[in-house]
Amino acid sequence: MRVVDELAARPDIDAERVGLCGFSQGAWVAPLAASRSTKIRFLVLLASTGVTPAAQMLYGTAKHARMAGYGEDVAQRIIHVRRTVDEFRRGRVGLEVAQSAVDGVRSEPWFAHTYLPQELGEIGIWDDMDFDPAPILANVRVPTLLFYGEDDEWSPIDASIAAWERAAERANNRDVLVQRLAATGHFPTVGGVEAIEAISPEYERTLVEWLGRVTRSA
Repeated sequence: MRVVDELAARPDIDAERVGLCGFSQGAWVAPLAASRSTKIRFLVLLASTGVTPAAQMLYGTAKHARMAGYGEDVAQRIIHVRRTVDEFRRGRVGLEVAQSAVDGVRSEPWFAHTYLPQELGEIGIWDDMDFDPAPILANVRVPTLLFYGEDDEWSPIDASIAAWERAAERANNRDVLVQRLAATGHFPTVGGVEAIEAISPEYERTLVEWLGRVTRSA
């Protein structure tokens, strides 16, 4: 927020045209800032997740296992062990129960896809695992451009778009554009290549046109 204030105060920047761009977890933070500051006039968000961090990790870990060639049975086992550990983090089950769930799968070749430590005594605190972004999204009343891939290895796209649609309706925000990018995933690059040269032409074209419209009307 202080960065936005400093930008808005600079004589070489039009305070009426200051916006935020957020990617992945940053696309959780940018709407929060926009809901709290009238100095933020637009948002550009990539892979903006509309579910809780816990739900997002259930999706992402199972998705990575499937992408690695493991079947649905493995994906469901990963979801089960992560849910058990999450319940331990919530204080609803004991360490012994959660550790037993991990012990039952830690020798499996796919255990790395759970993104869990083998010993839960080493596990860190996750205070915001059940953070629900929906109320914050519903407080976003500025023009918002949302980019999603054709598929996403970390974020559930359909659920996230649905969350934004509900939020826009609640906020009466009629300037929310969702753009799906062909042949991309979590990053706006084609073919899974994480390089600037692989950025989707559709992403660049949509971004330039949208920013031109929004900043002209600011």
